[in-house]
Order: sequence, then C-alpha cells, then structure tokens
Amino acid sequence: MGRIFVSWPGYSPLDPETGARLVAAGHELVLQAKTGHRSPEELSGFIGGCDAAIVSTDPFTREVLSANRDLKLIARVGVGTDSIDHDAAREFGVGISITPGMNAETVADQTLAMILALLRRVVTQDQAVKAGRWDRVGAATPTELYQKTVGLVGAGAIGQAVIRRLVGFGTRVVYFDGMVEHVAGATRCATLDALIEMSDVVSLHAPLLPETRGLMNAARFAQMRQGSYVVNAARGGLVDQPALFSALRSGHLAGAALDVFEVEPPGADALADVPNLLTSAHIGGISRESVARMTRSATSSVLAVLGGDIPETVINPEALRARLAGR
Repeated sequence: MGRIFVSWPGYSPLDPETGARLVAAGHELVLQAKTGHRSPEELSGFIGGCDAAIVSTDPFTREVLSANRDLKLIARVGVGTDSIDHDAAREFGVGISITPGMNAETVADQTLAMILALLRRVVTQDQAVKAGRWDRVGAATPTELYQKTVGLVGAGAIGQAVIRRLVGFGTRVVYFDGMVEHVAGATRCATLDALIEMSDVVSLHAPLLPETRGLMNAARFAQMRQGSYVVNAARGGLVDQPALFSALRSGHLAGAALDVFEVEPPGADALADVPNLLTSAHIGGISRESVARMTRSATSSVLAVLGGDIPETVINPEALRARLAGR
C-alpha cells in the first residue's frame, strides 16, 4: 500500500484512533517528529516515496514538492498552511487538508491566559517569590483586565471564542475584521489604525497572508497607547519582531506575549534582554483534547484521499480532482 510521512510529535502507530488505522489499512508509517527547526532539504530527505503526510509546520516548498511527486496529500494538523507553497501544490496535484474548528477554543484559552499573565504579572511574581523577594508594589504591581479595552485583529472562530471569554471580565472589546460585520459583545472598528489607537491590549487572530505579513510594525507599535500590550497566538509573521522588541526595550509597550515566532524555535539569543516578554512554544492550539481531535481528523483525511475520495477538509480540491482524473 502507501507510505505515510508523519511529523506530528507523539503520533503513534499503536493508537487505535490514528496510527493503528493506517497500519491496519496496510500503510507504512515514516515517523520523523518535528520538534525544532526543519529545513526543506531535511524534509525532502524524509518524504521520498511517500504518498501522504501528516504534518506540523514543515516547509513544503516548491523544491520539496517538485522532488517528491508521489505525494498526494499534505494533512496539516491545525489550520495554518503558510509553510506550504499552495501554487506548487496545485501545479503538482497535491491536496492540502486542515483540521478546521478543532482547536479554536484551545487557542482562545491560551490567549486569555497570556493576557491575564501579562496584566497580573504572574510570571514576574512567581520568579520573585521563588527568589526570596516579596514584591507587592512598585514596578511589580500588576494591573486589572476589568474595564480595559481589548482590540482583536480578526474575529473568526478563534476571535469570537476570545470575545466570549473577555465579556465576562467586564472589558470593552473592539475588533477589526473586513469579513465579519457583527459579533455579540464587541464593537467593530472601521480601520486597524482606529483599533490600535484605542486599545490597551491588541490581540492578533488573523491568518498569515502576503498582505498581513509584518502587519504589526514599528509604525503601528508607535501608534499604540503608552503602556499597552500585544498578544500574538496566531502566526509569527504577523509581527515585526525586532520592532516589537525595540518598543518593549524603550518602555513604550508595557509587555508582550508571543506563542508564535518568525523562526521557530526562535533560540535563546533572539530573545535575550527583551523585558516584559512572555513566551510559549506555539502551544496555543494544543491540548490533550485538541490534539486527539486534530490527529483523528488528519488520519481520516489521509485514508479518504488514498482511497480515491476528496474529503471536505481538503482546501484545494481542484488539485486532487485533476490528479485523480489523470491530467
């Protein structure tokens, strides 16, 4: 049967709901978990002869896809596909599937946790107490989320889940999204600039597209209120990291929380001497529950495509239709 490349960490050939289903169907698993940076050359060396892939943020460039023409499906565990060359996938008849709607609540939890941790200085307080200090006032004094204005850039499924959580904290919630006209509990801003200028916290929930890359740059950080905060649990490329770090070092911004980075992992040197920066390892969409849902979905997508079907999770069905038609 087929060979399936798997880069999602922890994916097991013994799990009856994921890997064992592929094995039972006669497929061979090529397990190469992605736990750090992976180059296109490394990826290409792993996927030779593979018919499908269940992946994390692996770099499926044009060169990788051109050199591995057996590949029929890239099943992304998650919804972000900016690490995949969509034009090349269409040209070579490679389907791209995602796991939509399965981690929106998880990302919303992470976003709220980061906002609260920043404003309440949770990490700073934890470190101080463990070091023998009792810093209750002065620079270590936290602030409140209550009655703050939180601005969301993007109000899709994740953004709306964040809004539902924020309403209970007595916040004023505003959002900017050209595709969403109304969200209960929030006010729509006509422009991104208007949102930035009125918000105490700016939280990003937009996809990474050519027009959104570097969306938060030096000019926009300068527009933000003195002492405000930035949270990014969406895509690292939305933020100009050097500009953000400069705004933190100058004290213009009071803090930032990043779950995603331009380069992942970013490395200790890239984050050295950046004050009031809270970080996590791109875990926004990851929980025990969401991983189970997403890996089950990705597995089902692979089985469907290798069986000659095109599931609804495929976002470029025309590429697979052309391939299945033999064109």
